[in-house]
Amino acid sequence: MAAELTRGQNHPLPHNRIEIRISAGVPVTAGATLADDAGLVRDAGRVVHPGAPTLPGIEVSRQAAAEHRLAVDLDALPEAVHRVSVLIALPAAPGGPHRFGAVTAPRAAVTGLDGTEVAGYTLVGLDAETAVVALELYRRQGAWKIRAVGQGYADGLTALLTDQGLPRAAELAGEIEAAVAHGAARAVPVPTDAGRTRRTAAPVGGPDPAGSTAAGSPYDVQAPGDATDRPVRSGGPEAAPDEVRPAVSESPAAASPGGPVDYTHPKRRQAAPPAPAPATGPVAPVAGDAVGWSMDERLYNQVWGMFEDLARSTAAYRSAVDFAESRMEKELDQVLADPRSRLGSAGDVAREAARARRAQLVEQAQAVLDRDLAQLTAESEVVEPALPPAYARWDNPVWHAYRVPTEPPMAVRLGDLHLPESDPLRVPLLARLPLERGLWIDSGPVPTSDGGLPDTAELRRLALHTAVLLAARLLAAHPAGEFGVQVIDPAGSGAPALAPLTEAGVLAGPPATGAAGVADVLGRLTERVDLVQMAVRGGAADALPPGLDLSRHLLIVNEFPHGFDDRAVTRLRYLADEGPSVGVHLLLVADREDAAAYGPLLDPLWRSLMRLTPVPDDHLADPWVGHAWTYEPCLVPPGSRVLQEVLRQVAIARTKRS
Repeated sequence: MAAELTRGQNHPLPHNRIEIRISAGVPVTAGATLADDAGLVRDAGRVVHPGAPTLPGIEVSRQAAAEHRLAVDLDALPEAVHRVSVLIALPAAPGGPHRFGAVTAPRAAVTGLDGTEVAGYTLVGLDAETAVVALELYRRQGAWKIRAVGQGYADGLTALLTDQGLPRAAELAGEIEAAVAHGAARAVPVPTDAGRTRRTAAPVGGPDPAGSTAAGSPYDVQAPGDATDRPVRSGGPEAAPDEVRPAVSESPAAASPGGPVDYTHPKRRQAAPPAPAPATGPVAPVAGDAVGWSMDERLYNQVWGMFEDLARSTAAYRSAVDFAESRMEKELDQVLADPRSRLGSAGDVAREAARARRAQLVEQAQAVLDRDLAQLTAESEVVEPALPPAYARWDNPVWHAYRVPTEPPMAVRLGDLHLPESDPLRVPLLARLPLERGLWIDSGPVPTSDGGLPDTAELRRLALHTAVLLAARLLAAHPAGEFGVQVIDPAGSGAPALAPLTEAGVLAGPPATGAAGVADVLGRLTERVDLVQMAVRGGAADALPPGLDLSRHLLIVNEFPHGFDDRAVTRLRYLADEGPSVGVHLLLVADREDAAAYGPLLDPLWRSLMRLTPVPDDHLADPWVGHAWTYEPCLVPPGSRVLQEVLRQVAIARTKRS
């Protein structure tokens, strides 16, 4: 559980590669100072800020925004650095707030790279301050800790930097203000309560449709005679890589159809301070345009940024349509409530006007959605060819140059996601490695787009084929010998679908068949999990039996629960719960109806697994806005032998290693 700090309180850091997330009620400038063991910042080269956003081990945004992410690698900091002070300041912008006491209390949070929050601190009690040291990372006896500081300065950055011993602090403060002003055209504004829309700060559980209805159209469309209804259109927050949260909003320049889309994202960094986008078209997307210590990490963050942008844009469109409908209904109710306009030509005119306003709002919403989709499609066309094999579709040319990697990637692609409004745009579904939960390929009936049900035998074949493709991708993503695959096929019915794995010789052993084979594989894996868990908990990893295979394993179980007795079912549940933490992962191919005889006994098993389908199905929901995303598996193009060639490379690498 994340720690909520109070001023002066400290907390240990479990990781040395972290993110510091700043959220405020208005656009703020974020930066950091690197101090020595005496707590002094010796020169301007030890200050990371929008004008100099990158130093060894730390990176900040180039612009003022309501949401910031600071990437920090404590191991990469210079040895002389003993203290990192995270600062925020109000830009000297005309019309903006001039003290923190006039805005919502800022919050700073420290998270791991997977988005899990370690500790947070809300900076309450600020008044006349315009700059504040929010958090402090400090080195103590070789370990790093975090301290909630909350030290504010009414005289702004100059006073803050002077207090930390920086020579010529006023000069550097002026440079920071100039850099912020230079990027002001791309600053991310913040929603006001009066103008909250779906395109703004939606809560994790979903946006507040009532807020947008009360304020007016989320797309700022003014119907004739409605000058008082115009809402304030504004921007929103960011999201983590491993769970869906609010993404990023558009710039004010993107408020009208055809205007440029501000492509700045909390996880996307620019190579240089950007100039305002020309009014003639959108900003050209670039592959790897995100924060990260490697290209793989940047692409991973960029893909999640695309997912969040698509979720946000679709939520805004749906909110606008809902608003248009509710507004028309309200106006029609008013017409019916007035006896003078209920009948006759006056009523007809009022009803036509209400319908015309509704059509105008929907048309405007569609135009904005089309513009956003065009920009995301352009980004997808740039990003897809640049993806590494683990992230790429099977039809990507990168597979033709595949070589077994020397280290595993951050994630693997499980398939594609899309929404009804976004077709044919697809966003990769990436899962972080190592897998934290098992996978379940549902071989049960899945309704097709025309309402029918595909052939049951064909669905079972496709389900196991999908599992084989995922297993092949995981094998290809890991260095030789660091990932193994075992198969349980009690009835032996999956032999044709398993042929690519068996013929290439990449399985840890032949597929287990019959009740005896099921018991043998489950027994060996359960013993392995028990031994490794005891060694880890007892701090005696060197006491493990010699020859014990410690590489990660994927267990594919076909046609569960056929061939499983009660003891085998219990062991499988144990592996699903305890296996991932010690490198044993489960990939279940099953129809839940086949296990109906077990009743609620298996409910925890189904809930612990991520459900995927062998055919497109809209069963995946995100917790932010509640969209039902359609999942599609990544299949090998008909006639292609890319799968066999990749598995051949894996088999050769394993042979050389042994």
